[in-house]
Amino acid sequence: MVRKRGNWLRLAVATGTFALMAAPLPGMAAGESAPARYPTAVQSKTEVRKAAQAGLVAAGLPSLKSTIALVVDLVDGHAIYGKNVEHVTPIASITKLMTAMVALDADLPLEETIIIDNADVDQLKHTGSRLNVGTGLSRADMLRLALMSSENRAAASLSRVYPGGREAFVAAMNRKAIELGMFNSRFVDSTGLSSENVSTAQDLAKMVKSAYDYPLIREFTTTSSHEVSTTRGRSLQFRNSNGLVKNPGWDIGLSKTGYISEAGRCLVMQAQIAARPVLIVLLDSWGKNTRIGDANRIKKWLESRIGRKPVG
Repeated sequence: MVRKRGNWLRLAVATGTFALMAAPLPGMAAGESAPARYPTAVQSKTEVRKAAQAGLVAAGLPSLKSTIALVVDLVDGHAIYGKNVEHVTPIASITKLMTAMVALDADLPLEETIIIDNADVDQLKHTGSRLNVGTGLSRADMLRLALMSSENRAAASLSRVYPGGREAFVAAMNRKAIELGMFNSRFVDSTGLSSENVSTAQDLAKMVKSAYDYPLIREFTTTSSHEVSTTRGRSLQFRNSNGLVKNPGWDIGLSKTGYISEAGRCLVMQAQIAARPVLIVLLDSWGKNTRIGDANRIKKWLESRIGRKPVG
């Protein structure tokens, strides 16, 4: 389905079917709030990709490597481009945007030191970290590293020291999702390492819009690099997991990447493209660099639609 709205071309391509069932939210008692929904059966990724690509090619629109894609014009809130936007899928470290909102909503001291504990070590995917057990950083630095560099131990520590512990933190994540109208989303941890953290492009658009209202999230997700000094006297340099934040051709207001094998390469952003604010959601991209390629393809496509030359 293709619509023209002003100088912006709007597209909605919905492919793939799935069944949803009610499920209790982790850490929440039955009846505490409306249950999140998540899929019991989905089409294979190959089937979804083939059907979506065929529709895009037929419409003369950019063919993206991401299985799921959504671009929203934030001026009027309308979707400019959509592919499989209702498809429920694991979201990997995109989860950390919700982690950050819940941590900030608690209004805990940002200068308070948090010490990395054995309980923060990833026992699910066995990912590595330069934050060794015993490393101490301020809550602000833990939050920055979780957002900027997708540091899993930093994100895990934020949930562990939350009042009531991790169970209470995850419950707060799911309550926040319901408050935002993210009814096809479900969270089970603060890192995104579990494939049971699921959502849709439509729901993630709501989450990104909400996260953009937090100045620290905007700042921390778009910092290109940052050096931290630990309580042990070590200095550690970290870089942003999204290389586009240091690209002068991009004006990015919020960014978050994600990856686990079940989710593929993921990227969400708020950015100014041709002097217009847009929101981009890219999920389950095929290869290591294709989410960046898809973001650049979207940028050039939108710029061409309003008669501007791409920048950079």
